Amino acid sequence: MRDHRKASAGGQATFAVITSSDSRTERTDESGRVATALLEGAGHRSLGRLLVPNSEGKLRAAIRGGWRRGADLVVVTGGTGAGPRDVSVQAARACADREMEGFGELFRLLSWREIGSAAMLSRAFLGLRSGRAVCVTPGSPKAVSLALRRLIVPELLHLLAQARGPR
Repeated sequence: MRDHRKASAGGQATFAVITSSDSRTERTDESGRVATALLEGAGHRSLGRLLVPNSEGKLRAAIRGGWRRGADLVVVTGGTGAGPRDVSVQAARACADREMEGFGELFRLLSWREIGSAAMLSRAFLGLRSGRAVCVTPGSPKAVSLALRRLIVPELLHLLAQARGPR
């Protein structure tokens, strides 16, 4: 495992951030700003941010569009709760052909340590398709920071290298 991480160290990924919301605007999208800042701070390159309504079809199109534009990682914030309009996980799952279940499990464990039993009400998802990734986090800036800082940023290059296989 250590050799795999060493081989993928020092690279740069490209990413796009999608905020799933019926109420946020570019000005009020703090979670999108947090995601972009954390990934850029880790040396990765942004392809931009996009606000998308809570619509499964529009989210699927936006995720696939991010990949078509060259994003190695598409981060979706918001739309992960128990409400009927919370469809981000379903949209991302439809785009991926492989799910990394450990991401959601670890996210909820880390969340539980911070917010207790309310952690069970949030969903998080990490999926892969054709060597690219899609990550879905709850929409609060704290949740985005937790997911990216503790899970995605430390493993992103390793994840992408594994997803792409031997070269």
